Amino acid sequence: MTVVESTQHPVSRAPCVVVMGVSGTGKTTTARLLALRLGVPFADADDLHPRANIDKMASGLPLDDSDREPWLAEVGEWLRARAAEGTGGVMACSALKRRYRDLLRAGAPGTYFLLLTADRAELLARITGRTGHFMPAALLDSQLAALEPLQPGEHGVALHGSRNARHAVEVAIRSLREHAAEYRPDL
Repeated sequence: MTVVESTQHPVSRAPCVVVMGVSGTGKTTTARLLALRLGVPFADADDLHPRANIDKMASGLPLDDSDREPWLAEVGEWLRARAAEGTGGVMACSALKRRYRDLLRAGAPGTYFLLLTADRAELLARITGRTGHFMPAALLDSQLAALEPLQPGEHGVALHGSRNARHAVEVAIRSLREHAAEYRPDL
C-alpha cells in the first residue's frame, strides 16, 4: 500500500512511527503534523495513561516500570492494530528507554522512531509555559536521566527539537523514504 502525502510525494506502505522524547520536545505537535502529512491515524500515548499514572506524575512522582508496563502494552497494541490494518499510524510517546521501544516494536516490528531532543533550558521554558498538561517541570530531570538515545538496530532518526515542527516533519518524511528505499529497494 502506498500512502501519498498532501504534496504528492509517496512513502512506501503506511508506516508506524513513534515521535518520542522527553516532555516539552514537541512530540504531540510534530506527531499530529506528521500523521496529517502521511494521511495516517494519530494518537497521543498520554491519552492512554490510566488515571493512577496521571495522578502520580501530576503529584511530582516519576513513574516506575510497573506503572509503565500496562501503558506501554496499550501503546504497542495501538501500533500493532494499525500495522495489521495496513493503515499505519503516528503515536506521540516518550519511549525513553530501549526496552520500552522494544516492547512497542514487539507488536509492530517495523515501527520507526523520530527522537526529538532539546536543551534543558528550552524544555523547562516550554513545560512551565504550557497549561492543562499533567506533567510538571519537576519531572524533567528524571526524564532526561532516563532517556536512552536510539541505538544500533533501532530504525529512526534523532532531531534537535528547537526547530519548528514543520521542519521535523520534513526531516521525518525524508528519513522514512530513505529507510523504505534501504529495506525495499524495489519500491
